[in-house]
Amino acid sequence: MEVQIFGIKKSQDTRKAERFFKERKVKIHQVDLEVRPIAKGELARFTQKAGGLLGLIDTNSKTYQKKGLEFMKLSEERWLELVQDNPDLLILPLVRFGQKVTIGADEATWKSWME
Repeated sequence: MEVQIFGIKKSQDTRKAERFFKERKVKIHQVDLEVRPIAKGELARFTQKAGGLLGLIDTNSKTYQKKGLEFMKLSEERWLELVQDNPDLLILPLVRFGQKVTIGADEATWKSWME
């Protein structure tokens, strides 16, 4: 079993996911989004699960509030640019196991993957 975790090092939920899988001796492929932005194909998987790119946006993040994004109407392309430049706008971690994906810390689903 191997999972792919997309996140950033300073994200508490990303570290939580990493710890969850390490404790269960699951092989992890970690992608630090501050070092390497998420590929558009990967982002499309998570976008589909969230019902659109806006479903992946963390409206409680400091960056979201600092940039005043709650008051802006942006195109999908502009949101993609913002997410590439500011990965902390995403609800993290984004975890993929085969074709299955989760958005945010979702231990119940991760446990079901192990069964």
